[in-house]
Amino acid sequence: MPDHHPSWEHRERRFSSLYREHYRSIWAYAVRRVESQADVADVVADVFATAWRRFPELPDPPADLLWLYGVARRVVAGKRRSALRMRNLIARLQATAVPASTVTGDQVTDRVLAAVARLRPMEREAIALVHWEQLSHAEAAQVLGCSVNAVAIRVHRARARLRQELARPEPAPPNARSECGALVSDSSQASEG
Repeated sequence: MPDHHPSWEHRERRFSSLYREHYRSIWAYAVRRVESQADVADVVADVFATAWRRFPELPDPPADLLWLYGVARRVVAGKRRSALRMRNLIARLQATAVPASTVTGDQVTDRVLAAVARLRPMEREAIALVHWEQLSHAEAAQVLGCSVNAVAIRVHRARARLRQELARPEPAPPNARSECGALVSDSSQASEG
């Protein structure tokens, strides 16, 4: 019975050829569908990583490009879902922690992201899995390799820390007039000297 699995060398040659032939097409596809350059690079990398992993499923040319587009479509959709989950998480955190009238939306988003980044790593991962990835506590426990109760405690602590941190008033921005005045007086002193 013939071997249906291509040799390693054949696989590398075919993959290299696939990459060279279709890299620009997949890049252009991603550019038209995602906002940031970093996301474009991620989409392209994910598409070709999937092609490598699922090499036996890869159809022969010219259907291989269509297959890659299908993978790219799913990767882009996943990125959009992930971004939406992040926006929803930020909105939920904003709604519970920061009065709307105190700062702009971008400032709140920056504050929330900074507060999340300052959480303890296990609490940050637990709250991200539950609120961003929308996993149940049991699913998050399986991912983290801990008990459901441990996840619930970590999420509870993370929420409490976020509420506490975001309830503190944000430091006032520097007074623009004072800075301008200092610059004017510094430059006038320099021109006098």
